[in-house]
Amino acid sequence: MGPLVLVTYATRFGSTAEVAQAIAQEVNARGLEVRCQPIQTDQELDPYCAVVMGAALYMGRLHKDARRFLMKHRAALSRIPVAVFVPGPVKATEKDWIGAEQQLAKELTKFSWFKPVACKVVGGKFDPSTLRFPLKLIPALRKMPASDVRDWTAIRAWAKDLGPRLRPVAH
Repeated sequence: MGPLVLVTYATRFGSTAEVAQAIAQEVNARGLEVRCQPIQTDQELDPYCAVVMGAALYMGRLHKDARRFLMKHRAALSRIPVAVFVPGPVKATEKDWIGAEQQLAKELTKFSWFKPVACKVVGGKFDPSTLRFPLKLIPALRKMPASDVRDWTAIRAWAKDLGPRLRPVAH
């Protein structure tokens, strides 16, 4: 068994899990053993040489499970390479993408110790039929059209480039 990488994700509606699975496949194809699982899983990071974490931004903040993961595993995440991806805007406008990148950068400054080797806003997916309480009570959200602006080619290219960054450093 080669170096083991954890690809973990926090998701509300499943879109982040889909991206995590695509990233895990690409990282695995680069010769790294990969385990892909939800971030809520109570796990120890000792077996892993690196982590790829995915979590959407909600109201400018990382998904609460991702914030908990960062705080719980601060010591381990300070020692190993970590990459972060964020399903971002659900519209393909430059303004929305720039805003998502700025929100991610601002959110990560709250974890001053955290130095990811790579960060990527990957675009998001929105389906108003999946809204749950209380979001389904917001008329503007219910009226938004379904969209999926995830660029799978760009996501896979980013994941492919992660391979060398996630490999353990020989001491």
